[in-house]
Amino acid sequence: MTTILKLLLLFSSSFLHAATIEVTTGDNLFKTISNANAGDIYILAPGSYPGNITIDKEITLKGKDGAKIIGTGEGSVITINASNVTIDNLIISDSGTDLSSQDSAIFINKTSDNALIKNNFLSNNLIGVYLWGSTNSNVNNNKIIGRQDLRENERGNGIQLWNSTGSSVANNHVSYGRDGIFVTTSNNNTFSDNVFSNLRYSIHYMYTNNSTIKNNISINNDIGFALMSSSGLKVTNNISIDDKEHGFFANFLNQSTINGNAVLNGKNKCLFVYNSNFNTFSDNYFKQCLIGVNWTAGSDENDFYNNAFIGNKKQVKYVSTKNIEWSYQGQGNFWSDHKSYDINNNNIADSVYKPNDITDKILWNYPNAAVLLNSPIMQLLRYSSKHFPSLLPGGIVDSYPLMDNTKIATETLKNAQKYIN
Repeated sequence: MTTILKLLLLFSSSFLHAATIEVTTGDNLFKTISNANAGDIYILAPGSYPGNITIDKEITLKGKDGAKIIGTGEGSVITINASNVTIDNLIISDSGTDLSSQDSAIFINKTSDNALIKNNFLSNNLIGVYLWGSTNSNVNNNKIIGRQDLRENERGNGIQLWNSTGSSVANNHVSYGRDGIFVTTSNNNTFSDNVFSNLRYSIHYMYTNNSTIKNNISINNDIGFALMSSSGLKVTNNISIDDKEHGFFANFLNQSTINGNAVLNGKNKCLFVYNSNFNTFSDNYFKQCLIGVNWTAGSDENDFYNNAFIGNKKQVKYVSTKNIEWSYQGQGNFWSDHKSYDINNNNIADSVYKPNDITDKILWNYPNAAVLLNSPIMQLLRYSSKHFPSLLPGGIVDSYPLMDNTKIATETLKNAQKYIN
């Protein structure tokens, strides 16, 4: 008998006794799952079942509406140690609160791949779903409400990934807790169509490469999308609304594309770029923030074009003696405060745009000079830098500012309307 034939027989025999089994609250769920055969599907009737449960075989655990698994208040409510496990339509609550032991509603071990976690309601847990080295797993269409009775630094994340490659997190709604999604040391993941609210960060990237973040909504968080120490990211068509600090934070972000995103009504900065290089920022929409873009710490070799700046109190903050051109192949950005003509009707303004003048730079370097803001000397400096541009010691320059912004992030803005009060 060949080795391949032996493996096929072994695989088929493992599913020979697979069955669909109805479980009620009168059954011993621990014993039922420990006696499972690979491929079994367990259907839980409505009612409460005790945790904590460990799954060591390839099974499906599916609840009818109202089926609950309640933890002991210590450890993880469900621990998965096998591949190809599905957890579907369950209410799961009451994990432990120890971050050092990674207490979770659903903890998926590094020995477990291809998990499917869908349609669940997770509440009163430290961490919602933890992919701890699990690869090619899917977390889809879950509602996760984190702990509110703990201080922010003591809370867990809604969905956490460590060393998880090829996983997808989509169509989830995450609120409270610490971060909506926290991912570190992972690659080739996709986070899409999630909604995050009342968190520290909606999505927090660390040391994660070649991944996609698209069509997510961040509402009323401290920071919307924190993209840190990562490269090769595709960040497209995401929305930040009413986030308190930054809509998007690019910190040591390299060789990535930030395209088609929108930040609306940010309390501080729409976009904060710190020491990030070789990125493309295009077709983004920055509206009504204290600062549209804060650009700092030697961020070089980035392409920045076809973005819209609408009604920000300060469109750009950039402190340097170096000029940076914000246009690409004859296409710049739209600036709501740029008053210019377009005589040849090519949608390019006939005058160059510089968002900052010499008084901005004085105030950023010497904040106490604000007491002189309306003094004659400041007015003279502002007049001089406007009419004699060579006096301005470096800054952002847009040589081809756009006259029209109607084609920038149009689909993203349409999607944002239903989330704006």
